[in-house]
Amino acid sequence: MRLATWNVNSIRARVERTVDFAVREDIDVLAMQEIKCRPDQFPYAQFEDAGYSVEAHGLNQWNGVAIASRLPMTDVEHSFPGMPGFAKGHEGTDAPLEARAIAATVGGVKVWSLYVPNGRSLDDPHYVYKLDWLSALAQYTRETLDHDPDTALALVGDFNIAPTDDDNGDPTVVPGVTTHVSEPERAAFRDLEVAGLNDVVRPLVPTGFTYWDYKQLRFPRNEGLRIDFILGSHAVADAVRGAAIHRNERKGEIPSDHVPVVVDLELDSAEDSDDVPMIFG
Repeated sequence: MRLATWNVNSIRARVERTVDFAVREDIDVLAMQEIKCRPDQFPYAQFEDAGYSVEAHGLNQWNGVAIASRLPMTDVEHSFPGMPGFAKGHEGTDAPLEARAIAATVGGVKVWSLYVPNGRSLDDPHYVYKLDWLSALAQYTRETLDHDPDTALALVGDFNIAPTDDDNGDPTVVPGVTTHVSEPERAAFRDLEVAGLNDVVRPLVPTGFTYWDYKQLRFPRNEGLRIDFILGSHAVADAVRGAAIHRNERKGEIPSDHVPVVVDLELDSAEDSDDVPMIFG
């Protein structure tokens, strides 16, 4: 199964590019973030014509997540248990939930398409919301894998965190000054790994960014960030046989500011194969 994640930055503006990529690269399951539309506005027809079905979750012109698959999808969920909400100026624990998480089980793997809050600035309430959101995600992951350590769980999407200095090539993104690289954010990312997830791309693609700001020639200068990830439980990590960051998708007409991240999974033979080297120990 070929699994991909891509922050498409408006699916209606980029549906042709998105479907073309999925078909050209033989993607089985494509998790999308920042679709920026409600389900009734989603351009299903183009995906269906290419052999994909789509599950979408969006509430307005902001945020939004979706999963397109040419394999059967079951057990679709919107929002993970314990996910906090947010509204500017809202106090208390009952803030409305945003459209930032959707899951479906495909080929035995529970895939979550996630759009982690940006955080905006270190002194913004949205930053606190981001940390609370990530804490709830780690708690959900721990509980899921404690209940069944062999669960095939994949958390994929735009995490809005550059976990290490090697993941940051943007000179304007500075630890202690801006979001995405602060120690609390990086600690929250590590908590997901402690909860039982592996970054299944980095061992095979140790360098490369997934996002470049549109401003100030960030892409030609390769001043980007690595903030889009595929995190998998051991059942997923053990099945990974290849990975790629598709940098060229940042080129051309009306590109997203993010590029797709892809992994190949051999799910049927993951436990039995003795002739394929393991990339996680």
